[in-house]
Amino acid sequence: MHSVIVNKKRVVTNIATLVIVLAIGGCSKVTSNPEQVKNTVANEPLAPSLQASMSVNPWYQSAENSLQSDLTKFQTIQPQIGSAKNVILFVGDGMSIATITAARILDGQLRGESGEENQLSFEKFPFTGFSKTYNVDAQTPDSAGTMTAMMSGVKTDAGIIGLSEKVSRGDCASSKGTEVISALELAEIAGMGTGIVTTARLTHATPAATYAHSPDRDWEDVSDMPTEAIAQGCVDIADQFVHFKERIQQEYGVSVDGIDVAMGGGRRHFLPKDAAFNSPDAVSAIEGDRTDNRDLIAEWKKLYPSGQYVMDQTGFDALTTAAQLPVLGLFNESHMRYEMDRKNDVSGEPSLSEMTAKAIQLLEAKDKNKGYFLMVEAGRIDHGHHAGSAFNALHESIELSQAVAKAQASTNPNETLIIVTSDHSHVFTMAGYPKRGNPILGKVVSVGSDQEALALDDMPYTTLGYANGRGFKDLGEETDGDLAYEHPVDQGRKDLNSINTQTPGYHQEALIPLESETHSGEDVGIFSTGPGAHLVSGVHEQNVIFHIMNYAANLTGKATSTLPKK
Repeated sequence: MHSVIVNKKRVVTNIATLVIVLAIGGCSKVTSNPEQVKNTVANEPLAPSLQASMSVNPWYQSAENSLQSDLTKFQTIQPQIGSAKNVILFVGDGMSIATITAARILDGQLRGESGEENQLSFEKFPFTGFSKTYNVDAQTPDSAGTMTAMMSGVKTDAGIIGLSEKVSRGDCASSKGTEVISALELAEIAGMGTGIVTTARLTHATPAATYAHSPDRDWEDVSDMPTEAIAQGCVDIADQFVHFKERIQQEYGVSVDGIDVAMGGGRRHFLPKDAAFNSPDAVSAIEGDRTDNRDLIAEWKKLYPSGQYVMDQTGFDALTTAAQLPVLGLFNESHMRYEMDRKNDVSGEPSLSEMTAKAIQLLEAKDKNKGYFLMVEAGRIDHGHHAGSAFNALHESIELSQAVAKAQASTNPNETLIIVTSDHSHVFTMAGYPKRGNPILGKVVSVGSDQEALALDDMPYTTLGYANGRGFKDLGEETDGDLAYEHPVDQGRKDLNSINTQTPGYHQEALIPLESETHSGEDVGIFSTGPGAHLVSGVHEQNVIFHIMNYAANLTGKATSTLPKK
């Protein structure tokens, strides 16, 4: 039995007074008034000796314009608790700072620019910070523990979903009483709209942490669970999703309508291991994995007779009104395709930006007064990196940027908190000394040169690389990065003289041979706009992200007000 705990300590947000000291020619001016600062900076005459060398320089002017923009950000701060009606959390799974930088450059270069000066949509947000991603038991984390921290406000162990660190991974008995409530569950109890969008399986670690509680992230369906865990009463993640509504009602004694929008991949965990239940675009001879003979898609339809189940682009396109809620979209047997491989799907798959726009459209139309909580995951950034495919990881990051842009365009900035962050980083690097505008997926060409730079082994090398992983692959125009797993691990240096490293099927060299490239432990970025956005500023433990969302939307307060009075 969960319990909603409201912090009795009043949250007080102190916004530090902005103090800017201008010291030009030995004269200092100090002010705490942003408008006064603006006028002072804009009107302060430069000495003639500085005028020509500074004010006419485009870099100087660009930075001055950026400063003026920054000053206005403080005027938009809404520090009051509950000032956000809606919350949208974007998670770029595995989107490290290096990934953002490289994606920014690629995005610009795809438009014919040099790329370095470009900004992804969320890089234009007014407030940024950093998140410390370690798990309670791990220096370098996994997605289950990190997403649980972001969704519940409590750090936990690697591999654990929706439970505190008191649990032992894979031990069902130890999980009893360790459940932690998620932001999505609080929103559901509060009567808000709720949604989940992901390009991974809906039962995968990141989306699962919004609604499920499991001592092992791998228990996506009953076939993945040990018989002892089943006997002890643990329930697989797909089952927990389908019966989410009943569990919330039983545990909290409130009437809820269930998750309104859920879209992603992972049909196999909802279907019985029987070819008779295969979907039209099944890849495997037997699509389903479940060994309990249950068809959870049919169970979901029975629970929500007015809801809409969709599995292809045609069904997705037909979703137009809130009257069709709830919506369950399962567009692939496993994870959805990479964005650059999406054209090869038999039945058609919507993009992340399309799913994001659709989810917002439906949630906005449901109830304009109560607001909603939506989690959007770009899950395949992580998978591109694990396969050693920078091409796919960067294009997935660009698609996330487009999804964020659509969310901004579809929502009221005065009532919607949008946070963009990552759960963890990857051992992905940008190296060498390439000149500005050098193709980010290409080989290094040094400043002042037109020839490829050579390493001490007299071979060219790429700007992008991995510290570990499966290593070099030259698969030409192949856009499915996961095909790397069908080829042997090939680590170390290769002669790239005749290799086009900018093709979709090129996989970067890796130093240490591993079955799959790994996560890394450094901090990741947090980007935010809307009510409460200023709270992301600084370096935070990852679980603070929940507390920022909770404060901005007053989730615990709203949820508590709906609970039965004792």
